[in-house]
Amino acid sequence: MNELHQFIQSHGLALLGPQWWPMAWTLLWTLIKIILLITPVMICVSYYTLAERKIIGAMQVRIGPNRAGFFGVLQPFADAIKLFCKETIIPQGSKKAVFFLAPSLTLVPALLMWAVVPFSPELILADVNVGILYVLSISSLGVYGVLMSGWSSNSRYAFLGSMRSAGQMISYEVAMGFTIIPVVMLSGSLSLKDIVASQQGVWNVIPLLPMFVIYFISVVAETNRSPFDLPEAEAELVAGYFTDYSAMSFGLFFLGEYANMILVSFLGSLMFLGGWLPPLGFLGFIPGIIWLSLKAGFLMFVFLWIRATFPRYRYDQLMRLGWKVFLPISLSWIFLTGLGLHLFGKV
Repeated sequence: MNELHQFIQSHGLALLGPQWWPMAWTLLWTLIKIILLITPVMICVSYYTLAERKIIGAMQVRIGPNRAGFFGVLQPFADAIKLFCKETIIPQGSKKAVFFLAPSLTLVPALLMWAVVPFSPELILADVNVGILYVLSISSLGVYGVLMSGWSSNSRYAFLGSMRSAGQMISYEVAMGFTIIPVVMLSGSLSLKDIVASQQGVWNVIPLLPMFVIYFISVVAETNRSPFDLPEAEAELVAGYFTDYSAMSFGLFFLGEYANMILVSFLGSLMFLGGWLPPLGFLGFIPGIIWLSLKAGFLMFVFLWIRATFPRYRYDQLMRLGWKVFLPISLSWIFLTGLGLHLFGKV
């Protein structure tokens, strides 16, 4: 036994002794925090779908879901049961491995980005000093799920929808990235906590109002929401890149879209609306997470308001808006922000 123990120690495998417990506890505590973070997010995603149907129904003088539970509160659970019970249909000639992997590549990046989102100065899963770069890098992975779903379905309609969506997401991700640069310049940090702390006096939405407007429109387009839902335009593409998906494979695309909407609403609140900071100093007794949730909730409501109000863009109008309008304006505002910081001695 002594020889075996010496062999394990000499090869760096001494995990069976006391050294194993701190590592195990760290891993366990990290898993617990991930579950505590992801569970409310998924519940919020589920009830965001119900809120959308209720709010748009009220705007269009309709009732909306009201059968499953009191006032329809159990409708998300009914939808989940229905999707789980449906049959998963695999198109003939499809690339099966890629076909099933694509929905996960849409939902998983939307959940991974929550790791660096701070809900208060103390309430954050991973406090990294390059949170913005992490968000931008992970968000760019979502386009792979869209492309893989259209290509693997062996359908021209799905493939055309995926190509549309890839062009749209890449175009507006460029515009969104440029709107974040002035925020980083004003705060002097890539950390989301530092960005919120830099807004103690004035929220970024005041000096960067055009960037906030461009950011919000860009994320509406990047999440393929109306009026920029060209990839799934029923009139010409049936349902876009997930035309051939059913059951929970379709449900993962659905969840990924709404998870992204909630995420970009929280990010917009953190970068432009002061995050957990109260609008007035004497309201500081209210917990910061409530202020952050209220601001994000307002942006989430605007998502639904836009869907119920505006007609769908044509694809050429969509691309012209991103490349010929938003890109020049955002580049100009970056220059003006740098000029202002230089003139006022902030650099």
